[in-house]
Amino acid sequence: MLDGKTIAITRSKDDAFEFIALAEENHAKALPLPTIELVSKGEKIVDEFLESVEKYCPDYSVFMSSKAVKLLFDTAKHVGKLDKLQLAVANTIVMSVGPKTTTALESEGIKVNLQPTTFSSVGVGEEFTQINAVGKKVIVPRSGASTPFLKELLNKIGIDVLEIHLYDVCAFRDTTQWNEFRELFFQDRVDGIVFTSASSVRGFFEIMQKDFDESKLLENLQKLSVVAIGPFTADELKKFNVKNTISQVHTVLGSFNTMKQILSNC
Repeated sequence: MLDGKTIAITRSKDDAFEFIALAEENHAKALPLPTIELVSKGEKIVDEFLESVEKYCPDYSVFMSSKAVKLLFDTAKHVGKLDKLQLAVANTIVMSVGPKTTTALESEGIKVNLQPTTFSSVGVGEEFTQINAVGKKVIVPRSGASTPFLKELLNKIGIDVLEIHLYDVCAFRDTTQWNEFRELFFQDRVDGIVFTSASSVRGFFEIMQKDFDESKLLENLQKLSVVAIGPFTADELKKFNVKNTISQVHTVLGSFNTMKQILSNC
């Protein structure tokens, strides 16, 4: 049990419902921190995706997050092109990264053919290696803030990749939701923080540096336990000189269990 522990997670309250439930089950307090905002590139993303599928003729489509699924399909509904989008995606072999992304796709009537065991770019690479997809074409609708790692990895395997950037990422602007966290953080009453993406790391520092100088921020972070949901998040934390532990399983549940293990041993 985590009686009385306070753990923050870099997600909005709506996106952190699973984490909040886990914390409550273990008698801990969860603090959701909306760290980033998605800035859609507008209605054009649907036409760009459809035109790319028509011209590029991809064998596979890879969806890296439920947010990308929701944004693309919601926009298609808004512009009256849902049927065309469903058909375009269904004409590819669909790979989904993580159960939440799979659920989002299935809710839009899309059959998911492949889901990597490891929920990351590395897992995508491993899956394509296992099915021997050399010479195949892959389309990936995702964030404009994504690193080139996935594309470079698949290119090395011998796969051609086309990325469609659906949205950009910026730091969350309404930081009034951070007031309780700021107060507890300043008083050294936060026991741990789970960072859920590299973008959330950058957003966290951009927001917190408005109230703390960098040395004080790092000093306080060193007093608590920091868990990164995956290796790319961990690498971003290292750029800010933040010591962290990588979750053994790259999911919210996996990150919570890692944090629980750390705090239970304190």
